[in-house]
Amino acid sequence: MSKLFVAAEVFHGPGSLEELKNIKGTKAFVVTGGSSMKKSGTLDKAISFLNDAGIETVLFDGVEEDPSSATCFKGAEAMREFQPDWIVGLGGCSAIDAAKTMWIFYEHPEIEFDTLIKPFSVPTLRNKAKFIAIPSTSGTGTETTGLAVITDREKGVKYPIVSYELTPDIAIVDGEICASMPAHVTSNTGLDALTHCVEAYVSNIDDNFADVLAKGGLEIVFDNLEEAVQNPSNITARQNMHDASFMGGLAFNNAWLGIVHSLSHQVGALYGIPHGCSNAIFLPNVIRYNASATGKYPALAKLIGGETAEDLAQAVEQLRKKVNNISSIKEFGISKEDWDKNLDYIAGNALIDPCTGFNPRVPSLEDLKNIYNACYEGLVYHETEVLI
Repeated sequence: MSKLFVAAEVFHGPGSLEELKNIKGTKAFVVTGGSSMKKSGTLDKAISFLNDAGIETVLFDGVEEDPSSATCFKGAEAMREFQPDWIVGLGGCSAIDAAKTMWIFYEHPEIEFDTLIKPFSVPTLRNKAKFIAIPSTSGTGTETTGLAVITDREKGVKYPIVSYELTPDIAIVDGEICASMPAHVTSNTGLDALTHCVEAYVSNIDDNFADVLAKGGLEIVFDNLEEAVQNPSNITARQNMHDASFMGGLAFNNAWLGIVHSLSHQVGALYGIPHGCSNAIFLPNVIRYNASATGKYPALAKLIGGETAEDLAQAVEQLRKKVNNISSIKEFGISKEDWDKNLDYIAGNALIDPCTGFNPRVPSLEDLKNIYNACYEGLVYHETEVLI
């Protein structure tokens, strides 16, 4: 028997932010990032709608990209002082993931961060508050997933906190919120959504629902991402990408991800490489690596006019180029000396990353190092790849 995990209520479409007027409660703790939600007017709208519902609000802003455990502890302390019955994550993935983690420490102040690293170790939530996720970027699908990615700055490691307890109670998927998203962010997050669809589809968990959502999301990304990057005011393309992000998130919430994410988590934590950008660098070569272990890639290739796993890998590379994304890790200015020095460390962390356990092919440490080195140079991965 399988169970479909999804946000309990999902409101989607332009203008759906107004559904906040209908929330029943007394206090909402709103978590957001820098200034983008304020500048766009979305934050003021959200607070106004909550006030219309008779809900008192407190704002916690300034969540950094790749949010740290320290930020989450600080936010949880503020929550305990305010005692909200709703927590609202508004903004990009960082704000929403931080809000999810604050929620854990708000309800369970005694728990240690290291405890949460083990998958499905989050204790029961909703004893004090429920959660609303309102994404401003179209990539992570965090508005419907039981996942939060938090960085330990001291260790230089990104940790995925995995638990269905973190699946939001309400998701608001409003494409109008994305209209002010810069082109490079649209590109990065859209390629992240694509990666979710591909990895969920070939995961070692078989789930018909996840497969259909992954295939549908992939088609939408290929049909709309370039338009959303080039014409940001096209709300139809924005909403389509927002929907694709949600679909990818819903797919991987039920089938999980693979080593593209394991590899990306490490370079994001150590080098600050944007997550969607690194995903798009690793994805084609991981397709090539995994192709010997799964026959599912051709079905995805056929959706976009191809036939084989290699066709799919090349289509990803072509889309990556069309939306002006980088094709190698070294283009971020990381020296070969620095890369070689850290290779064993990041490959070792990728091997034990929770996402690795759902990859269709079981990798060795050497396999991951080979993929890393090919992607550092921007080379096509071959099974006979030798360590540089």
